[in-house]
Amino acid sequence: MSLAIGPGQRLEDSVSDGSSHPDSSLAGDLRRATGLNVAACYQCGKCSAGCPMAAEMPLKPHQMLRLAQLDLRDELLSDPSPWLCLTCETCTARCPNEVDPARLIDGLREIVFKSGSAVAPLRLRAFHKAFLRQIRRHGRVFEVGLIVDYKRRTGALFDDVLSAPAVFRRGKLALSPSNIEGRDEVRRIFEACGQAAARKEVHS
Repeated sequence: MSLAIGPGQRLEDSVSDGSSHPDSSLAGDLRRATGLNVAACYQCGKCSAGCPMAAEMPLKPHQMLRLAQLDLRDELLSDPSPWLCLTCETCTARCPNEVDPARLIDGLREIVFKSGSAVAPLRLRAFHKAFLRQIRRHGRVFEVGLIVDYKRRTGALFDDVLSAPAVFRRGKLALSPSNIEGRDEVRRIFEACGQAAARKEVHS
């Protein structure tokens, strides 16, 4: 796949039509979702060079931003790469132009959810939901609860089951959760985020 700019094509041409009308391009949607300008990326590749998940992604971080610049919406939003991002923000820390690739990739996921045009792979959705449920309930991850919830959501009941005895023998998994002292504050954060998302949905 070639992500080069065509002859005579300016970067600005791929993200705006130059009119006073709202920008309906993917770059315009990203700007509204994140407040960031994807056109500021000049494809140095430092984000992808430092990304711990780059080897697992069909599209590297800089390639995702390039597709957004070129408004190749369907090709980008149907790819699993945005969902493989760990949001570790290594790409953002390495970016010499302060583009914030991590926030832009998060914005891509928001756009997908709002459009309903595609969804994250089942196992990724299941893991995110199971992980956040543990954080909301305990303020930290309870590993056994995470595993049980994940397997319940995916149906992958017997994956890695043979590893369980050795893990328990080594004391790597606790059988009961340990709640943090600030659990109520964590729950209030979740509630505030839910209310903010609801207000944003009403006004969008």
